[in-house]
Formats: sequence, C-alpha cells, structure tokens
Amino acid sequence: MKTLNFFLVFFIVASGVFYFYFKTRQFRTSHVFPIRKKMFASKAGSFLGSLLFFFGVNQMLLFQGTITYVVAAIFILFGLYVFIFNLKATNHYKRFVEEETRLNEN
Repeated sequence: MKTLNFFLVFFIVASGVFYFYFKTRQFRTSHVFPIRKKMFASKAGSFLGSLLFFFGVNQMLLFQGTITYVVAAIFILFGLYVFIFNLKATNHYKRFVEEETRLNEN
C-alpha cells in the first residue's frame, strides 16, 4: 500500500510540475502564435486533469468513508473528463502549429 501511495504522490507532483511548465510556456509564447498558445494551454489542462485523477485515486486509497468515496469519485470522473477533452484539443492544435510557423516566417 505504501508503494502504491508513493507512486500516486509522485504522479500528483509530476502532473503539477508539468501543468506549471506548460502554463508558463503558454504565457511566454508570443501573441503572433495564437494556435501555439492554445496548444500549450490544452497541454496544461490535460496535466491538470491527470492531477485531479491521481488525487482522487490517492484519497480513495488513504481514507475510508462514504463521503470520501463520493468526493473521490467526483474528482476521478472530472479529472478524466478534463484530461480527455484537453488531449483531443492538443491533438487538434498540433496539426496547425507547423503551418502557423510557416505563415509567420515573413
């Protein structure tokens, strides 16, 4: 149980770090590249969704109780929804980043 908790905490922290990394990349990207900014925002959102998912699973394993299970299930479902939605958005925007770069070379 401690090993599983260690891995979940590692994934929670890693998700938080990657969320802040891509959020910073979004803010530091020039306004000339709006599609790239949206891609970084959706990548940050997908890591935020994974953070919510892993936090919900961790809470479900640490504490027992009906209210804990309900709240953890909400975190898990909402985290999965946010992750999948932003993963699809990232894949959508990735197709246009190269074209945007080529158009802004002038």
